[in-house]
Amino acid sequence: MPERAAGATTPLPALEELLATARVVSLPMRVKFRGIMERETLLIEGPAGWGEFCPFPEYGDAEASRWLAAAVEAAWTGFPEPLRRSIPVNATVPAVDAARVPEVLARFGRVDAVKVKVAERGQDLAEDIARVEAVREALPDAAVRVDANGGWDVPQAVEALGRLAAVGLEYAEQPVPDIDGLAEVRRRLAARGTHVLIAADESVRKEDDPLKVARAGAADLIVVKVAPLGGVRRALEIVAQAGLPAVVSSALDTSVGIRAGLALAASLPELPYACGLGTVRLFESDITLDPLVPDDGAIAVRDAVADPGLLERYAAPADRRGWWLERLRRVHGVLATAESSARTEFTQT
Repeated sequence: MPERAAGATTPLPALEELLATARVVSLPMRVKFRGIMERETLLIEGPAGWGEFCPFPEYGDAEASRWLAAAVEAAWTGFPEPLRRSIPVNATVPAVDAARVPEVLARFGRVDAVKVKVAERGQDLAEDIARVEAVREALPDAAVRVDANGGWDVPQAVEALGRLAAVGLEYAEQPVPDIDGLAEVRRRLAARGTHVLIAADESVRKEDDPLKVARAGAADLIVVKVAPLGGVRRALEIVAQAGLPAVVSSALDTSVGIRAGLALAASLPELPYACGLGTVRLFESDITLDPLVPDDGAIAVRDAVADPGLLERYAAPADRRGWWLERLRRVHGVLATAESSARTEFTQT
């Protein structure tokens, strides 16, 4: 994956170095999120600290290689010098029944922004509206944003956002799956006089060209996540080139992954929106004794150190550990091949 080579400051460690410290854990969730109640992740420790490799199981090796590049950056290179030491974060409300919204929000304490999951498979728009209205009722002054994860088509998105706009939305994240659809949703909402900003998430991190959405004028802002983009430094490059406001978010990480998100948020020249980095609250437990969770609507920028006792307590079963280690071997091979190709191209120019 050439992006890794372009942004790297140290060579890719040998596979044996990664395997030597690799720990695979399975953490129980408080509520279902992305259809799962257990989050599996592989953690590695290097000279700069801990890194997290947790691409979702359905992701192919090429896409997962970005996640490994980010983990290696965290553990072997470390992060840029921060511009700020406290990062404002939003609460995250999964696609729960509206009656459970107060319970979910209570775990986050005081927050000024809330992201609400909508367009969940098997649910309808009435359930989405009830959930968003419950958030607004609980926090009348908070900035409310919705995230559809590409779950609507264009007509559904226009209808849904037209109705949800009455609640007051800060923005809508990835209402439809593709870039052309995002641009069309923006056009139709504008024609109807519906003022809802459109944020691109999957259309940034899952595209071969993460800048395509900006070139197409398909979004008002972008959501950036460290792991899917290949690391903090690569994400900073993408934000700079996109020229759009950015929201830093997580990929359902432990505190180790959240640490990388905080590093990105702390390094951006501007941080106009609260970040989606409070998701450790969705876990029953974390892998550190001092979790990176919100305090009065923000998280202090500090390191996350995995605790041996918690790593042991939540160790994944042997078959799942084997699955992750084999995946690590394959994905390391993808990164090694890409870096070798990049070095060859460099010497030939």
